[in-house]
Amino acid sequence: MAFDQGLLARVRDAQHVVVFTGAGVSAESGIATFRDALSGLWSRFDPMRLATPEAFEDDPELVWGWYEWRRMQVLSTQPNPGHLAIAELAKRVPKLTLVTQNVDDLHERAGSTDVLHLHGSLHQPRCSQCAAPFSMPPEPPVEPAAGRRLAPPCCERCGGEVRPGVVWFGESLPVDALEAAFAAAAECDLLLSVGTSGVVYPAAQVPEIALRAGAAVVHVNPQPQALGGRHEWLLAGAAGEVLPSLLQAAFDE
Repeated sequence: MAFDQGLLARVRDAQHVVVFTGAGVSAESGIATFRDALSGLWSRFDPMRLATPEAFEDDPELVWGWYEWRRMQVLSTQPNPGHLAIAELAKRVPKLTLVTQNVDDLHERAGSTDVLHLHGSLHQPRCSQCAAPFSMPPEPPVEPAAGRRLAPPCCERCGGEVRPGVVWFGESLPVDALEAAFAAAAECDLLLSVGTSGVVYPAAQVPEIALRAGAAVVHVNPQPQALGGRHEWLLAGAAGEVLPSLLQAAFDE
């Protein structure tokens, strides 16, 4: 894969890189996105209606069962070359901030640290009443059958029902993570937007902030969309193919 020499120079000379990832990166590991049709018995349900506080209040066993099914799917997958390339890039540049909209732990399993999760995590449930964190057992239970209800555990502090640790539709993004992402975007000199269409706000402001601050912005996606800035590159393709090639061209050739 051939790359523009100006882009390669930007990557080699970058002092602070922000990597902003979306569902496309996880999809390359086989994790279904919200745009994908649900399979099996779950095809009876609309994922948009399961991912709300109201859905959990109305039927906590259904919602918890669905999220446990999703979590077990994630645990059965592995990081892909895109995840690994991002972790490798962190070793090649002075500073890297990783911001993700994904709720899995594939970045961490690939070796990335201090990941900013804008939409929460499947692996960090909390009490629906007092918000106390809840530790899942180290050995995961048997994967719930698709469409099966599963009673959520009880909070050890107040006895309330434990809910998934993700940001549901209608909820605000975690303030600390969002502010940290905005701050990193404002001070970086290179931002890689990977596997995201950039249409979900307020997270989609991250590359916009970087572009306005004068950073170079690189979009890696099968159908990348430009923001209209002067220093943008569109790299059409899968993260697992484009990112390893980009790193090799920038640092090893």
